[in-house]
Amino acid sequence: MTVRLRFAPSPTGYLHIGGARTALFGWMFARRFGGQFILRIEDTDQKREVPGAVDNIMASMRWLGINWDEGPDVGGPYGPYVQTERAPLYQEWAHWLVENGYAYKCFATPEELEEMRVALQAKGDMSGYDRRYRDYPAEKVAELEAQGKPYVVRFKMPLTGVTVVEDMIRGAVTFENSQLTDYVLLKSNGLPTYHLAHVIDDHFMKISHITRGDEWLSTAPLHFQLWQAFGWERPYYAHMPVILNPSGKGKLSKRTQSFVDGQWQVLVRVEEFEEQGYLPQAVDNFIANVGWSSGDDQEIFTIDEVTPRFDLRDVNPSPTSLPYAKLDWINGQHIQQMDPLDLAKAIKPFLEAAGYEVNIDALLAVVPAMRVRLKRLTEAADFLHFLFADDETFSLTAVDLTHKQLPLDTAVAGYSQVRDFVQSTPVYDLETISQRVTAIGESVTTSGKAGPFLGKLRLAVTGQQVSPPVFESMLALGRTRTVARLNQVLQVLESEQQAAAGE
Repeated sequence: MTVRLRFAPSPTGYLHIGGARTALFGWMFARRFGGQFILRIEDTDQKREVPGAVDNIMASMRWLGINWDEGPDVGGPYGPYVQTERAPLYQEWAHWLVENGYAYKCFATPEELEEMRVALQAKGDMSGYDRRYRDYPAEKVAELEAQGKPYVVRFKMPLTGVTVVEDMIRGAVTFENSQLTDYVLLKSNGLPTYHLAHVIDDHFMKISHITRGDEWLSTAPLHFQLWQAFGWERPYYAHMPVILNPSGKGKLSKRTQSFVDGQWQVLVRVEEFEEQGYLPQAVDNFIANVGWSSGDDQEIFTIDEVTPRFDLRDVNPSPTSLPYAKLDWINGQHIQQMDPLDLAKAIKPFLEAAGYEVNIDALLAVVPAMRVRLKRLTEAADFLHFLFADDETFSLTAVDLTHKQLPLDTAVAGYSQVRDFVQSTPVYDLETISQRVTAIGESVTTSGKAGPFLGKLRLAVTGQQVSPPVFESMLALGRTRTVARLNQVLQVLESEQQAAAGE
């Protein structure tokens, strides 16, 4: 079998993290077995379509590294890949079902449907439809059509027996046909419902495997009956387990509140993860761990590493919550594994969003050292503020710049020696800076250890309690700006000396 697996989102909203997991698992399965991954846009629900959603879905998938072999933008041999562009095909096959006794025309008005719903509910029947047009006489149907009465096409579900749905994740799931209704296949506007459209599209696009959300399992009996009615070979279905709210109660909805008092609480849309400074490879890792295991205790991995071991049949069918508490840790682990240049490029947009003009070479001086400290790329703006701050804006005091092992006089001597070194050294690189500045620190502290001096020197050149290490910070600032900041702190300390002498 050639694996042809499709992901078919509806543009009724932006890409939900649950939808992203469905797409990712489908992509991994197709890639593992050397097949094709197809993107199809199911846009027949025109009333709920969100402008820009298609572009957002595709951009979010690309950000996650999920590419497709066929789709609306890349084309393919079985297009078009947007359902509203395939309307005549659905109409043809809907009427084929009617002509062959598998479906019928239903002329119920909205008012009739509401009356039916209320009457059926009073009897405990939640189907919403009483099948009154199922066996309507042919001459009556023709009469209503001649009057121009609008109608929908409904499928004739079996009234007795069972329908067994074969699912790759759950195995065989049995449904009592008596509990099911006659679903609408073709709406009065000529557009199909999902039920009809996906079966026709999957057949003509030669789809072999389908990944979709667990919410479609309840109507899978209809889909299996449709495949049987058409006499077409049915693809394999895999219904992804529900992702729950962090509380464990209810599905994680697109409408879940993501921000409370300006702080993110629960990220739902893929674009939110990007905006909050998460790496795509970390988000892939994050969602791949939900409901599936690579078969060992490895928690940090790339999708390329685990795809050769992925199988939809290994997905756990139980609903589960996303482990948001581990997200920062997972992201931090992936940041640590990044090439310095790649990390500098990833950080750059967040710094520019903060209003900073970015020099990649300066970033490269600090990125290797800061990799172990960053959990999210958004933290870089605060972490690297010292690179973009005016040299004259620091407001450090003598108390900030001294230590019990670095009293005022020796502090002045130490900062002066470092300034003179920076001004005069012919080689200004990390190794030279670290060797000379460490030696100065050891010579000026009362303990003979460089640590207290280096800690204060880092504060002197960055003005921050949290920043990259001092040697990398000095290299990133460059000679001129490092000297300017040391002159500034020396002015503070020398003024303190003069004040002490005056007393």
